[in-house]
Amino acid sequence: MYPNVEVVSCLPDKTVRRSTYADLHLRARALAASLQKAGIRPGDRVATLMWNHSAHLEAYFGIPAAGGVAHTLNLRLHPDELAFIANHARDRWLIVDDVLLPVYEKFADKVGVERVIVVPFSGSPLPRGYEDYEMFLAQGGGNPTYADADENSAAAMCYTSGTTGKPKGVAYSHRALVLHALSISLPDSFAMSRMDTVLPAMSMFHANAWGLPHAAVMNGCKLVFPGPNLQPEALLELLSTENVTLTGGVPTVWLGVIDCLEHDPGRWKLAEGLRIIVAGSAAPESLFRRFDKFNVRVIQPWGMTETTPIATTATLKPEMAGWSENRKYEVRTKQGLPSPLVEMRAVGDDSEIPWDGKTFGELQVRGPFIAARYYNLPEEQDKWTEDGWLRTGDVVTIDADGYMKITDRTKDLIKSGGEWISSVDLENALVGHPAIKEAAVVAIPHPKWQERPLACVVLQDGARVSNEELRIFLCDKFAKWQLPDDFVFLEELPHTSTGKLLKSQLRQRFNNFNWEQVGS
Repeated sequence: MYPNVEVVSCLPDKTVRRSTYADLHLRARALAASLQKAGIRPGDRVATLMWNHSAHLEAYFGIPAAGGVAHTLNLRLHPDELAFIANHARDRWLIVDDVLLPVYEKFADKVGVERVIVVPFSGSPLPRGYEDYEMFLAQGGGNPTYADADENSAAAMCYTSGTTGKPKGVAYSHRALVLHALSISLPDSFAMSRMDTVLPAMSMFHANAWGLPHAAVMNGCKLVFPGPNLQPEALLELLSTENVTLTGGVPTVWLGVIDCLEHDPGRWKLAEGLRIIVAGSAAPESLFRRFDKFNVRVIQPWGMTETTPIATTATLKPEMAGWSENRKYEVRTKQGLPSPLVEMRAVGDDSEIPWDGKTFGELQVRGPFIAARYYNLPEEQDKWTEDGWLRTGDVVTIDADGYMKITDRTKDLIKSGGEWISSVDLENALVGHPAIKEAAVVAIPHPKWQERPLACVVLQDGARVSNEELRIFLCDKFAKWQLPDDFVFLEELPHTSTGKLLKSQLRQRFNNFNWEQVGS
């Protein structure tokens, strides 16, 4: 349908490789044919350990076309976690970038994959026992028999990168991937069309890069892959030279990009009306405002590995056009309305909460692309209600217009003297201060109030600010009892492999915090 549309890959050595959808079609078919010749069986897992580039896209389509399941491994996880995941999934083959062989070799002796197929980038000779990807593609003849798969059979697979417990596998059916791609393509979601150039700055090795590769190919969009090159200047160069109109990634990526853009605004020419999808953790209002000055629109959705992953999106309704800018920002910084085909509710004390924008409850969702179970973990089914609602673990409010706002994770909400405090709201407000680069607010045990908020802050390079200045800054938006009792200044904050704040480490580090030193 779109043979001449480009697929642009920025490789690990920062060189750019250009191919087309015609190439993608032939090479994905060649991969499928070679896997079939190698003896792939329906449902066999083929793992990938790869950056974002065209060969990874070939795996997205070639593996399920052969009847297999494309299992993306998160290359940022600890080797022991990767070994656990590969063994739990029973991965039969592995496709790996040659530059990532050192990552694989750290857990290779702990897994039993039958064949390791290496995508050559560096030009270095392959170690013994590994197969060259290009030679593997040539072995199958290029004409596969497309698998006669049921639409509810698995096409892809990803493991959660939760902050507690072992990773849990989520299998995505052919049906779920197609319905999700349709859902995020709609005008009130990401508004994807064949006129777009799409740059996924989120990882293809986690949650299908939020569905952007599947939806982009479905719509015939030009695709630009950054590889491992997510430095602000490298991203801005790609956004500018390739005229990207839709991109996305976690807030930390875009905070670096906007800093760079503001420092040298005349250096890059971004596409008119560029849209940036920001998720993974709540984006601060300041990020929306800063990008708006460059006519770049930030859109905030919400999702998780279990929801394929996009389940809500915050775009405005027509009756909001006349609202004040501040009121519009208040809506845009929420996590938004449920995606088409997704049902949403919030439950508190065993009953559904009212949609008043004030009452807290745990978010629950269900729909045709929401997972119904974890892979091969029958003991973990309490994550779902008996009638199929996924208990997300996110504490939210839902307003009268239907917009959901995450106030915390159930384990991160702060209960002080019987009253709830949202750590997310405090964090987003703190990041709005010009001296602050990143902030995390955690609940610390308190002898009188049960818990109190402690703010852990990373400053911008060369910046200085006092505790009292930060308290005054927050007073406009929060009651005095909601303010952090103290501020700890750190060089960096801990993150999960997918960029989320790892608050469990901070809670553990400051669990025995001496409140007497701050006069509490």
